[in-house]
Amino acid sequence: MNDENATGNSTGNPKTTPGTGLPPVVPPPPARPPTSSIPVQPPAGTDDPAPRETPSDETSDIAQSNDTPSNETPAVVSKETLLKAGIVVAGLILLGLLIWWVATLLGSGNQQATTQPPATESASPSAQATRGELPLDGVGALDYQLGDCFENFDPEATASRVVPCTTGHSAQLVAVHRYPESDSYPGVAALREKGREICQGAGLTDAVANYVLMQRNAYPSDTSWEQGDRRVDCYVTADKGNIIMESLIP
Repeated sequence: MNDENATGNSTGNPKTTPGTGLPPVVPPPPARPPTSSIPVQPPAGTDDPAPRETPSDETSDIAQSNDTPSNETPAVVSKETLLKAGIVVAGLILLGLLIWWVATLLGSGNQQATTQPPATESASPSAQATRGELPLDGVGALDYQLGDCFENFDPEATASRVVPCTTGHSAQLVAVHRYPESDSYPGVAALREKGREICQGAGLTDAVANYVLMQRNAYPSDTSWEQGDRRVDCYVTADKGNIIMESLIP
């Protein structure tokens, strides 16, 4: 029989051991519940606050994703880039060649267009056309050519003697204007004005200072116009005789 008031150790009652002089056994404290942070309260008057973002966490996630090694091989990417760059460069070169070719064609076309003779003939180094052996007698007025030199010139004559400009002559044809075949007869006043215009525009050499010269015009009548005469001529003539010994146009 166990007596709770008896001295000595008792194995039957572990709760109390009076009379032994030992401190009582303190049972362990119960487990503490997990702690949690107090949520941030919204400002007064805000019933439904917007969710707060955590940029620090997002930055950390991005950094980790950037540190993740790529599955692509750098060498392969470089080759693809070089290939694309080569294709682009080749395309640009081909485009440049095409533009150059088109520009060359256009330039040659413009050059051909500008080399066509204008309606008004002007002096040139080869103004005196090749007629074969000169002098020639009986050359008709409608067959006169720019640069022709005439011996004993008569502006009213229908034919003249054409001679080399290095021999004595009294006149030279220095400018010619031709009207289009489709034009109607412009009248005497307009033809006379056109004659003055082409004479003023004729380029003459400094040799004109060696002679006393005059300018004369020849233009069609209404009758010769109907027969196909469309030219207005400007002549430089000496005041007397076959004293001119050179060409007066370049």
